[in-house]
Parts: sequence; C-alpha cells; structure tokens
Amino acid sequence: MGERIKNYLAQIDAMLADPPEGIDYEKEIEKHLVQIGFFMHERLIHLIVTVLFAILTVGTIFFAVASPSVGLLLLTIALLILMVPYICHYYLLENSVQKMYKQYDEMLERKEAGR
Repeated sequence: MGERIKNYLAQIDAMLADPPEGIDYEKEIEKHLVQIGFFMHERLIHLIVTVLFAILTVGTIFFAVASPSVGLLLLTIALLILMVPYICHYYLLENSVQKMYKQYDEMLERKEAGR
C-alpha cells in the first residue's frame, strides 16, 4: 500500500506540474476523490489497528512489570518492535491523505480558473 500511494501522489504531482493539453479537471477531480476515499478507508483501518496494538502493548508492559517472566518480557519486546512499522505506515498514510487534500484543492482552483 505504501508504494501504491507514493506512486499515485507522484503521478498527480507530475500531472499538476505539467498538465496535458485539454485536461478535463472535472474528470480528474472525480478520480482523485475516489482515490482519497480508498486511502481514507485504509488510514482509518490502520488507525484502529495501531491503537488496539498500542493498548495491547501497554497492557503487556503492565503485566510484565507486575508479574515478571521471560515469556512476558519477550512478548513485550516483540510488541514494542512491531509498533515501529505500524506507526511508520500510519504516518505515511496520514501525511499522504493530507497531501491529497492539497492536490484536490489545487485541481479545484485550476478548474475554476479554466486552466
């Protein structure tokens, strides 16, 4: 998903930097809104998973402190390590969707200006 969103953002940036002759911004805006919807859904799912995973991690830390054991310590370390990619991926999704909003605004401006 990360590569897909990066490629899509690059494609839209390229289109906005050098618009093709006779571009139909109305059609491009509609396609862009569909992609925003897909990525917003992905972002919501990853937010829910990340928050639940963080709650599980914190709970495991509390149990490991209250009742130390090797198994709980290993589980806690594994969960802490896995939190890093979850947070990084959610960060990518959040920032990419925010950038897509800006691209959408620029497309609207160009459509209204008739460019």
